[in-house]
Amino acid sequence: MTHEFTAPDGLTLRYHSWSRTPDPALPPVLLLHGFSASALLNWEAPGVVEALVAAGRTVYATDARGHGASDKPHDEERYGEVLMAEDVRRFIDHVGASEMHVAGYSMGAIVTLLAAAGDTRITRLVAGGVGAGVVEVGGLDTRRMPPELVSAALTADDLDEVPEQARGFRVLAEASGADRLALAAQIRAMFRGPMPLDRITVPALVLAGEDDPLAVRPEVLASALPDAEVTVVSGDHLGAVRDPRFAAAITEFLGRG
Repeated sequence: MTHEFTAPDGLTLRYHSWSRTPDPALPPVLLLHGFSASALLNWEAPGVVEALVAAGRTVYATDARGHGASDKPHDEERYGEVLMAEDVRRFIDHVGASEMHVAGYSMGAIVTLLAAAGDTRITRLVAGGVGAGVVEVGGLDTRRMPPELVSAALTADDLDEVPEQARGFRVLAEASGADRLALAAQIRAMFRGPMPLDRITVPALVLAGEDDPLAVRPEVLASALPDAEVTVVSGDHLGAVRDPRFAAAITEFLGRG
């Protein structure tokens, strides 16, 4: 089922919900997708939603500003993971949850960490598709994903003009029917640390693909958090979510809550 809520700055953001358990014993789960993806592409298609719902959880998944079915302004001042973390807090207000488990992937993992640093209602989290870059760079690993190259890839008139290093983002954006100018605005506004990891006190799972260049050395991130563990699955940045162990790891870890 699709719903909507209003972000603090007035944007209309949309989200999806799933549940088969009338009175769940554990808190609801909020899923935050990665850059240029959407709630359904990142979480429903690979089976993560089904795994959680089958385990008795109520699940929400938002389309971030500029993505999916949510509003897509082209002004970079309306973007950035700090604003997206505020959207998470507004969403928790909107659904009236006193406690929430949150799992984010890539961009969504940065949003998850920022939100957890400032909202005590988030009591357990998963940070997927990220690793040492969160500690060493202060966000997504721009050493492997230079923002200027991604922005150029998204705004180029011709695919042949797109740098090879960033071509995958252009291909994914076009395949998913994304608004490339909105995505370019987000990449220009992306968070550039330092990340307030010292303010995160809840149990955390760092979940990475073994061939993911944006999630190298996930143990570095886990060691920077007071109560964290690492799970490594097969696949690169786009493929890790399709490993069945990815959904299983999220479901098992959040199920301990």
